[in-house]
This record gives sequence, C-alpha cells and structure tokens, in this order.
Amino acid sequence: MTAATITISTERLTRVMQVLSFASVDAIEQAAALLAHHEEDDFGQLEATLSVFLSELQQAQEVRKRQAEQLRLIESQQLAIRDLSTPIIDLWDDILTLPVVGVVDTQRSVEMTEKLLHRIVETRAKCVIIDITGVSVVDTMTADHFIKMVRSARLLGSYCVVTGISPEIAQTLVQSGVDIGDVPTLRSLKEGLKECFSRLQAQRERTRNDRVGAS
Repeated sequence: MTAATITISTERLTRVMQVLSFASVDAIEQAAALLAHHEEDDFGQLEATLSVFLSELQQAQEVRKRQAEQLRLIESQQLAIRDLSTPIIDLWDDILTLPVVGVVDTQRSVEMTEKLLHRIVETRAKCVIIDITGVSVVDTMTADHFIKMVRSARLLGSYCVVTGISPEIAQTLVQSGVDIGDVPTLRSLKEGLKECFSRLQAQRERTRNDRVGAS
C-alpha cells in the first residue's frame, strides 16, 4: 500500500511555523489570527486541530491572568487591612500615637514596630503614645512585644509611654511576673497626652536655659 503524498505550499508551511513561534512566547492571539482560515484538505485538518489547541491555550491563559489579578487584589487588600490595623496618628506637634486593637502576635508586632520606627524617623517625633485600650488580653509574650517596641522607639530619641492598661491587664502582668518597670504606663490616652506635653515643655525650658547660660 502506497502512502498518500500531500503537497504543501511554502506559504502554508511558513504560516504554521509562525504559529508555533508565536505560541512559544505566549502570543496566542497573534498565533490564532494566522489560522483564522484554513483549507478543507488533509493539511487543513492539521491546521484546524492546531487552531482548536490554540483556542484552549488562550482560554487557559485568560484563566491564569484572572487568577493573577485576583491574587494581586487579595495582596493589596491585605496590605490595606494591615495599614488599617496599625494606624499611626499625628496626635499633636511632635507627638505620635499608635492605637492598638485586637490580638498582637509576633508577626503583627514586627510590622507595627517597623511602621512606627519609620514614622518616627519621617516626622522626627519626640513623643510616642502606644494606646492599648483596644487590647483585651495581654500575656507575657504580648507584653514583651510592647516593651521591645518602646525600647526601639527610645533608641531613635523618642519618649514613649503606654496607655490604656485596664485593671485586668495590670493584674495579669503582675501575676505573670512581667517586669515593665522601665516602661511609663498611664491609664488613658488623655493622661498620656498630658505627660507628653509636660515632657516637651520641660525640654523647651532646658533648651531655653541652656541658650541663656551660653550667652
């Protein structure tokens, strides 16, 4: 039995090679456009099969694009949520406040500390109030996170106080044996603001006295 011989024009063969070349670099639309029309012969069947393959490949590519867009959207939403969960407010001239709400784990404490230190450097804030009124539970690990945050702020030259400690949290810290003796603590944000005002006023008076003495 003699095998059938198919005569293929150079133009059609070149077109198929171009299709494969486009497909290899994910240019599926350009590849599919070259096979929009094909002849009804044996080689045309191959072209038709290749056209179906490109159509399926294009659909898969569109699915990947949608998935990538959804992933970018989720990541941007997560960043927005992290920003909302760690708002740093310019409460007054030279005074920043970080109101903390919810549970503070290791990852969140690292993110809060990094963001706080960046804002201290950016604004050159002299005082920072970390308000934990919205934190219902403070265990040994959580307290350690806040202590490290305060000490990190101090290294940048900012006076730092922790406000909003409830009687329940105070009792828990005492029972846990957590030593926060070097961390200034106050009951409310209002008291923290008064403390910062007094601190800034004292700094201004010392600076004024130093200038008078130098003159």
